[in-house]
Amino acid sequence: MDIIDIRNTIGITVFTHEMLNALLAPNTVNINEKISRMAKNQKIIRLKRGVYVFGEKYRNSAVDMIAAANMLYAPSYVSFEYALSYYGLIPERVYEVTSASLRAKKSFETPVGRFGYRKIPLSAFSIGVDWLFDTQSGGRLIATPEKALCDKVRVDRGVSSMSQRQLGDYLEYDLRIEWHDLLTLDTELIRKIAIAYRSKQLRELGAMIAKRKKNG
Repeated sequence: MDIIDIRNTIGITVFTHEMLNALLAPNTVNINEKISRMAKNQKIIRLKRGVYVFGEKYRNSAVDMIAAANMLYAPSYVSFEYALSYYGLIPERVYEVTSASLRAKKSFETPVGRFGYRKIPLSAFSIGVDWLFDTQSGGRLIATPEKALCDKVRVDRGVSSMSQRQLGDYLEYDLRIEWHDLLTLDTELIRKIAIAYRSKQLRELGAMIAKRKKNG
């Protein structure tokens, strides 16, 4: 089985050693040697031990950075600045794929980009996370816009002591989120995330957006 056959059979842009092993096992005597040879010849690119993407010459689509982030450090989901940029809530292009995890803070420098992870509490981990799926990239986990914003507010130093007015300025001038975008957010979901985080500041965030919605 050549690299094109492998690519067409796997069908996703980020894959694991276990996937390759299952695919090659019926017709390959020394699977690890074949995988090592493919990596040496840049047919596949190692992101970390056991996680790969196809070499640039052999890709038929761009690497799915969300899928890569999920695979590199699990359990995790993409959030914070990268998710806010993904949804168009912040104007800046984000060069590090940022994720929330139950594990310790971690970062990976890889041939396809930088990935960073911040730890959040178990109580807040699963609420407000979307499962995206398509045949090109498989399944991926990413925060909803509400969860990405809450995660960002929760981890930024100094935000916890801000008044509601200061919090509004932080959203508008520091993060540069437009108010018409903030008013599209689900304040009930923000309230549930605030409860999960046990965060007074996130409750204030939801209340502030709800008040603006009510006042038009």
